[in-house]
Amino acid sequence: GVGTVGNAKCGDIMRIFLDIDENGIIRDCKFKTFGCGAAVASSSMATEMVKGKSVQEAMTITNKAVMEALDGLPVVKIHCSLLAEEAIHAALWDYCQKSGTVIEGLKPPKKDINDAC
Repeated sequence: GVGTVGNAKCGDIMRIFLDIDENGIIRDCKFKTFGCGAAVASSSMATEMVKGKSVQEAMTITNKAVMEALDGLPVVKIHCSLLAEEAIHAALWDYCQKSGTVIEGLKPPKKDINDAC
């Protein structure tokens, strides 16, 4: 599954790529992020956190967990960890749409990364 989140007008765009096996386990996860160092660090940490987890377990990874794993973020950069959580969920949504899988609690991602800040 592939998930893209962020805001093109604000400058933070995050894309997460999930490689999920036939048992619903995330074999690998990659990212491409355009933004500040906190956005790149949040993306990187999120990808490490989901590897080896089931898709349902990946749903439980929150922006707070990403921030804790990074030993915190400045207040003005907390949105970067939220983008990481949203990108994981968007990639899981894409996976579900392609595979017909249902993940409890998963909601559709925001539609347009070009919406105003």
